Amino acid sequence: MLLNRDTAEGIANGTITLVLRRWDAPRAKPGGTQRTVAGTVRIDDVAEHPGGYRVTAAQARAAGYPDAKTAQKELDRRPAKHTYLISVSYLAPDERPELAADERLSDADVHAITARLGRWDAAAETPWTRKYLVMIGANEAVRAPDLAAREGLDVPRFKRRVRQLKGLGLTISLDVGYRLSPRGRAYLRLTN
Repeated sequence: MLLNRDTAEGIANGTITLVLRRWDAPRAKPGGTQRTVAGTVRIDDVAEHPGGYRVTAAQARAAGYPDAKTAQKELDRRPAKHTYLISVSYLAPDERPELAADERLSDADVHAITARLGRWDAAAETPWTRKYLVMIGANEAVRAPDLAAREGLDVPRFKRRVRQLKGLGLTISLDVGYRLSPRGRAYLRLTN
């Protein structure tokens, strides 16, 4: 479940407690968490309704819309079998920026990162982690579709992989494209 910046910040400051989605099958489950630009969000509950469900004014306000008509118009743009009302709350700040800024890597840090990257490489058809880190380091602020095309990958798969690297604090997302974090640069320097 992707959350835009305004929604994530609304959840973080408590003004948004509900996310409205139309999907054919559930993509969120109670008890799950999601990292966002504003921090980690907890999924407290997921209520499933038929695709034609009409939201109430109270639900629309809880989701950050000024009224039910505006919320419904947004929902109706994406026809699907089900409408989901996802209750959310703010769990914690995002630890990734602090992690990404820390370029002081111990031997244990390098070992842990290498082990994780190794598992991801082993699970793929071909190793990709180091290649992605080098490519991002050499192509700061290049659009994800352009980088994905270089690898012959579809954009969603490419972005998923970069999010994995970001989860380790190795990359930083920009408004357009990515860059290596200080931690990512230090890791490459220490493992060359």
